[in-house]
Amino acid sequence: MNKSERQYISLVLLHVVIAAAIFFIPFLSKIYAVVIVLFGFYYVISNKNRSNEVLYVSGYLIGVEVFLRMTGGNLNNEYIKVVVSLLMLLGFIFSGFSKRSFVYWLYLLLLIPGVLVTMLYEDATLEVRKAIVFNISGPICLGLCAIYCYQRRLNYQQLQNIIVIIGLPVISTLTYLVLYNPSVQDVITGTQSNFETSGGFGPNQVSTILGLGMFVFFCQLVFMSKTKLLIAVNGLLFIVVSYRALVTFSRGGVMTGIGMIAVALFAAYLFGNSKGRSKLKWIFLFTMGLIFSIWSYSIIQTGGLIVKRYANEDAAGRVKKDRLGGREEVMNNELQLFSDNPMFGVGVGLGKSYREKMIGQEVASHNEITRLLSEQGMFGVAVLLILLFTPFLFYFNNYQNIYFFSFFIFWLLTINHAAMRTAAPAFIYALCLLQIDLKRSSSLHNKLEEESKAGI
Repeated sequence: MNKSERQYISLVLLHVVIAAAIFFIPFLSKIYAVVIVLFGFYYVISNKNRSNEVLYVSGYLIGVEVFLRMTGGNLNNEYIKVVVSLLMLLGFIFSGFSKRSFVYWLYLLLLIPGVLVTMLYEDATLEVRKAIVFNISGPICLGLCAIYCYQRRLNYQQLQNIIVIIGLPVISTLTYLVLYNPSVQDVITGTQSNFETSGGFGPNQVSTILGLGMFVFFCQLVFMSKTKLLIAVNGLLFIVVSYRALVTFSRGGVMTGIGMIAVALFAAYLFGNSKGRSKLKWIFLFTMGLIFSIWSYSIIQTGGLIVKRYANEDAAGRVKKDRLGGREEVMNNELQLFSDNPMFGVGVGLGKSYREKMIGQEVASHNEITRLLSEQGMFGVAVLLILLFTPFLFYFNNYQNIYFFSFFIFWLLTINHAAMRTAAPAFIYALCLLQIDLKRSSSLHNKLEEESKAGI
């Protein structure tokens, strides 16, 4: 076992221990939440961000956010988004930002009118002001992350390190879920999202981070595992995280994870040479077999209810009228609000209040796209156009980011089922804008060739 392997295995075990300690002593979660932030700022400042330490610390924070919420360590719902935003500002101070990132400064300016509409609202109570913070913190975090990452040069190994760092806290989440609910069979009674298999927390957010974990450990397994030990460790992590994501019965995160893996394999095929492409065909077949095995085991453990969940049926096998768990009505309501208030929208954070008047329920939006339209009107349309097209304009001139499409898909699918409740979609979106220099490091092309020669 070489040094890098020892370090990786040690970090995996450390995060298993962290989860176990917090499970048995819950108060440690709050201490953990404070310590990692203080250490993160110290790490960035002491190194003056020479090696983009901001990205490493932020990656860890977005990986740990759901775990902290699940265990009561999150100081408030905006804690990680605010900390990541502050880290990006710190990164500006030490490392500056590209002048060509002006489009994301424009994006931030376009968020202001919707806030002003809300501030002028006749009933701008404390709750309304909280709603502003709740709905604007995610988009602001995204804008600052995007400005920092735009055209920032990293090599492939640095990018891979960020992915690994994101995955480490997911191991803690996974461990906590197993300790909280060791027997899935005992708690699965229907086809609705399951809080018990999600650690007593929101299945949607848990599924989201586990789906991201699926991608992380799949990439580790396929692209970075050069020894039998690493293949075993990363293979086990991929299997367990995929299974636990499925049994949350929240489909969004699982489908997102599968989408990220699919486009990562496609990108690897494009970047690989003839030997690498030949190997990828076997990897694809192996992946299909692995997914089939995980799915089959999930069917057994859930008594077939997981099949009904993905077929949009209830426990009795009746097809549900609503495919998105009541979200269609909210989305239709938001589109109606946009139609009625096309210029400025109803104001940031006020969609929920308007919904209560229109449909008799104060339901929060799960879709960031329709929320932007309803609350910010045409300014929201402009924001979406910037977010959708700028990464592709950048990518066509800097196409060496092999995970570009995986990152973009994570952002796009996540904001459609979980809005921007966590910092993950903001940070992962920004990774699309990195300029990856394969010449300064071993490219995926070379890595596949090396592994092929080694017979792995």
